[in-house]
Amino acid sequence: MADRILVVDDEEPIREIVSSMLMTANYECLQASSGLEALALLNSGEQFELMLSDLMMADLDGIGLLERTKEKYPDMPVVMVTAVHDISVALAAIRNGAYDYLLKPFEREQLLATVRRALENRRLKLENRQYQTNLETLVAERTAQLRKAMGELERSYDITLAALGDALDLKDAETEGHSKRVTAFTIAMARAMGLAKEEISVIARGAFLHDVGKMAIPDAILRKPGKLEADEIGIMREHCYRGYQMVKKIPFLQEASEIVYSHQERFDGTGYPRGLKGEEIPLGARIFAVADTLDAITSDRPYRPAQSWQAAREEIQRWSGRQFDPEVVRVFQGMPDDIFQDLRNEIDNQISRFAYSTGVKVTT
Repeated sequence: MADRILVVDDEEPIREIVSSMLMTANYECLQASSGLEALALLNSGEQFELMLSDLMMADLDGIGLLERTKEKYPDMPVVMVTAVHDISVALAAIRNGAYDYLLKPFEREQLLATVRRALENRRLKLENRQYQTNLETLVAERTAQLRKAMGELERSYDITLAALGDALDLKDAETEGHSKRVTAFTIAMARAMGLAKEEISVIARGAFLHDVGKMAIPDAILRKPGKLEADEIGIMREHCYRGYQMVKKIPFLQEASEIVYSHQERFDGTGYPRGLKGEEIPLGARIFAVADTLDAITSDRPYRPAQSWQAAREEIQRWSGRQFDPEVVRVFQGMPDDIFQDLRNEIDNQISRFAYSTGVKVTT
């Protein structure tokens, strides 16, 4: 299909000569006797690959025509045709978006060479734009595929983590369901603090794995029914570091491993194993500390029955600024009991359903 060229000039003989030169080179031409007529043709829906416009015309000159077409028809190059004394105006037109200019009088080959360059420039721009569009589409598709693959990988990791948590519960039966509950409580508080989804995911994994180091603690100490001796307490406290050493080796859990390492630190610096203080403690560990105490107080223990949510709130408030980050405590105190009770009920129901389906006796 031949390229279409719009020839604009207020002198009919010039329009005819230019059009004849172009048509003998197999271009399709339409003529306009003024800038206004050219605009009317363009606005009617006529499509042109190139416009040749005289610079000096009555009513609407070439500069005015260029200004009105360059934004609406950016893919159509414009070549200005001008006399020698208009050369500075023609150069100004190029600075304003015209592709090139021709000086009257011009030879046929000069006209055709300029037209070919303008059309080739247009073709290359369109191809480049199409390439960019295709590239962006390809990148978007590949990015979506990568995100999907990463999502599936993370889900498989989380399934593995859940199995690990279940194994820990079996080893330390006294705290059956504790990891799940404290993780749910931590997530609820992190959301209330307005943290980003990605950060909450890291914190959740750290909370769920906080006691994973107990896998390395001898059963004689971990399951000892009575009070631990001083040396046994020292061994028990090693679970933070042991858990950190286990988890940090997994690339996608490196950030979460810092929460595992720091979950027994206290806001006033009296915790262990490193004696971190204030914001030296990762935010996830500071949130976890409140969630952990909340679950401990409201859960049955061999040495005492579960206490009320109100009792837990009072205890946590009492230790604000010492054991707990005051800002985390403030957010926690603004959350209703129903949130935590509903989470506890759901997790306890999950454990009960699992026990019923497997025939395993569990204690919550």
